[in-house]
Amino acid sequence: MSALFSFTLLGLFTGAAYAIMASGLVLTYTTTRVFNIAHGAFGMVLAFTFWDFTQRQGIPTPLGLLLVLGVVAPAIGFVIQRFVTRGLGEGPVSVALVVTVGLLVGLIGLAQQIWPPEPRVLLPFFPETGWQVGSTFITAHQVITIACSIAVAGGLYLLLNRTRVGTAMRASVDNPDLLRFFGGRPDTAAALAWAIGMSLAALGGILLTPAVGLDYYALTLLVINAYAAAMLGRLKSLPLTFAGAMGLGVLESLAVAYLPTDGFWSTVRPVIPALFLFAIVVGMPQAQLRIGQVKGIVAAPVPSVRRSVGWGAVLLVGAFVVIGAVSRADVLLIGVAATYAMVMLSLVLLTGYGGHVSLAQFTFAGVGALAYARLDEPNLLGLGLAALITAAVGALVALPVLRLTGLYLALSTLAFAVLMDKMIFQAEFAFRFNGTLATERLSVLGVRIGSDAAYVWFMVLAFVAMALLLLWLRRGALGRLLIAMRDSPSGCGTLGLDLRWFRVGLFSASAAMAGLAGALFAGLRGTVGAADFLYFQSLLVLLLAVVFGVTSVTGALLGGTALMLLPVWQSSAPELAGLLFAVLGFGAVLLGRDPNGIANNLFTLGRRLGARFAPGLEERLGARLPSLGGLRSFGRGEVGSPTPARSVDDPTALPAVGAHRRDDDVHTTVLVKEVG
Repeated sequence: MSALFSFTLLGLFTGAAYAIMASGLVLTYTTTRVFNIAHGAFGMVLAFTFWDFTQRQGIPTPLGLLLVLGVVAPAIGFVIQRFVTRGLGEGPVSVALVVTVGLLVGLIGLAQQIWPPEPRVLLPFFPETGWQVGSTFITAHQVITIACSIAVAGGLYLLLNRTRVGTAMRASVDNPDLLRFFGGRPDTAAALAWAIGMSLAALGGILLTPAVGLDYYALTLLVINAYAAAMLGRLKSLPLTFAGAMGLGVLESLAVAYLPTDGFWSTVRPVIPALFLFAIVVGMPQAQLRIGQVKGIVAAPVPSVRRSVGWGAVLLVGAFVVIGAVSRADVLLIGVAATYAMVMLSLVLLTGYGGHVSLAQFTFAGVGALAYARLDEPNLLGLGLAALITAAVGALVALPVLRLTGLYLALSTLAFAVLMDKMIFQAEFAFRFNGTLATERLSVLGVRIGSDAAYVWFMVLAFVAMALLLLWLRRGALGRLLIAMRDSPSGCGTLGLDLRWFRVGLFSASAAMAGLAGALFAGLRGTVGAADFLYFQSLLVLLLAVVFGVTSVTGALLGGTALMLLPVWQSSAPELAGLLFAVLGFGAVLLGRDPNGIANNLFTLGRRLGARFAPGLEERLGARLPSLGGLRSFGRGEVGSPTPARSVDDPTALPAVGAHRRDDDVHTTVLVKEVG
């Protein structure tokens, strides 16, 4: 009984720190509708800043704490709201997620560049002070943590419910125009909310650092616990958020005390927050359709069949020449780039065309690699079975959250990725703890592809085949349906389309593509293990897919190449490894609002060069519009501006939902009307 009391008490102390971080997350979401994936990363950077002030600069602890919580953190929050997240809450959830994931990666790189890896210790407050309560010794740091959580809970309640500032914060997201009409300042209220939220992230990070250490990833990814607590309160209720945080802390502490330290149950202990998060997300009520919303996206070009096949052939010939000219190590790197590019193609289908965000796409590649290794069928049949198994897993992930969209759906994939990484992949039936599985190269019609050059060229061929299939789908009625469902879910709902089962099929197909890439990667490597498919890799895959263009095949190819080159550049210049991460992350922040990314800028540059050096080409292409697009006489609408439909030739087009223009240069989706 005394042990139960002791571990419950310790769990409450940990839960109090989770509650502080989760409350900052809820505050920023409640007032701006932006879910800050990078909340833990900000806490990590500010904890390092506090260590720097107090340990390296010699500033007294109280003054250092005051500077971090009262000056540095609020200033960062103000700048982030004004120049990064301003207006994100009004757009698609996917854009806000990508921008904040970019912040997360950039902050990790920034911390590594400013504070290079070395042992660092941040002592708890008043380390020599404590009290004995029964058989449990309570430290002053733990008492301070509880006191801070109570003060934060009470302070936020009074701020949001008893002050004009709090009312303005809530009004700034509910109806900013009305608030402005009555003399309020929505942007100032939102900036204040972010300033307070950043101070709470800093306080939570500082309080947790003595327990978890000054580690870039541990502090950053510990925020998953805060996600789970915030989800219990549905990102709105502070009392439920605090209850969830306390309950999660106690649950973790009791797991440490009573679960076995070996066997299957030992793998459950580190994934309790992910299980907690997934269970809460599954229990969420059905997502409501947003009525009357008009939303359009100017998408990347959709090339004609002839142009697609032509560029595919050019890529195959180019790959053949390059593979034959470089060293074996570089050939293997090309294979890795092809793997990443195929995984990003799966995101083109899911995110670029379907509008759903997955934070577990590289985990699906791991499922495909595991299935390929365990089936021990190194042929086309084994490759196909690995893809089908991964498709089934993707459907199983989507089924429990069938009712949900946007943020909740993305967080469920994050919880799934953590579960797979820390529990399933470590099991004896999978890769085993720190283990690997041997794999063989693929055989086609009985002929084994043994050489590295031939196998990597086959991987490039697989990428080209997947890309052509994806573009074929995009040109057809199913592709137009995907775009309509992405841009106008409520409009599609009024036409009787069942979005839920279509979403399951979309997740399943996307997972199959990633699983196929993972199976080919397993054959390339010869041995694969859980370390090859860490869930953090999925964040990098999503980030680079969006930076280079998640709506185009070209973006997937460029993104896969860049992700392959990233560790090469880091190893060639270790002193700049953190800087490269920072450039990648903050570059994604700049480009995250445009899902067409760098690839679309290249398309635009190509059109301008063509117009300059080949005048009349655009007019000749325009004359072919009726045969290429099936739709004509549409203006190029801006994002969010309706363009009236004048003439529709294609009988498969959705009436009163979307107007589409397709040619070799541009594809524009503009919603005409949306009712619900």
